[in-house]
Amino acid sequence: MLLPLTPDELLTTTRSVRKRLDFSRPVDPEIVAECLTLALQAPNGGNGQRWRWLVIMDAAKRQALGDLYRRGYEVYRTAPSTAPVPAEQETEEAARERRREAASDYLAAHLQEAPVMVIPCALARPEGKTLSRQAILWGSILPAAWSFMLALRSRGLGTVWTTTHLEYEREAAEVLGIPAERVTQVALFPVAYTQGTAFKPGYRETLDHVVRWNAWTD
Repeated sequence: MLLPLTPDELLTTTRSVRKRLDFSRPVDPEIVAECLTLALQAPNGGNGQRWRWLVIMDAAKRQALGDLYRRGYEVYRTAPSTAPVPAEQETEEAARERRREAASDYLAAHLQEAPVMVIPCALARPEGKTLSRQAILWGSILPAAWSFMLALRSRGLGTVWTTTHLEYEREAAEVLGIPAERVTQVALFPVAYTQGTAFKPGYRETLDHVVRWNAWTD
């Protein structure tokens, strides 16, 4: 059943979900296939559709990917450089970052519990390509990946765009049988129903801060 969301609500409330993924609830493969069917309608370079989408439900492979993710996360995650401050003295920005770190820590610890993982793959490698060709590679699959996230949200499921396992892309390729010399893993999506379906728009900078008209200014 689809959630009663307007297009604007869908676009502004499709969040990166970590702590609110319900790992205890099974996900029917048919609903994942339904979301992927919608995702494949996204624009891609020359309509070449040079992609493959791996859906991983096997528990042993999910565990192996979770282990690789944690290895990559240890590289990424660093200890706070300053001592914690009392909540009443914490800035809004610092509070957001603390919550994000806590949610990221939780996901790293529990990633393998996601009932489904989806890995979009591009049928090309970026190494040695010009900037234009690299842009075609990424631009031909990232819109579909975002469409997949929107389709999940509209059906009461959630995910988060992760790339941490790509620190060990070759090892992940061996787990999944991916020919890494000619295929690029783009992301890893842990897919689950969400605990509740109400999500708010996230914090973003104002347009005045990030938008420039006609020419660059700092």
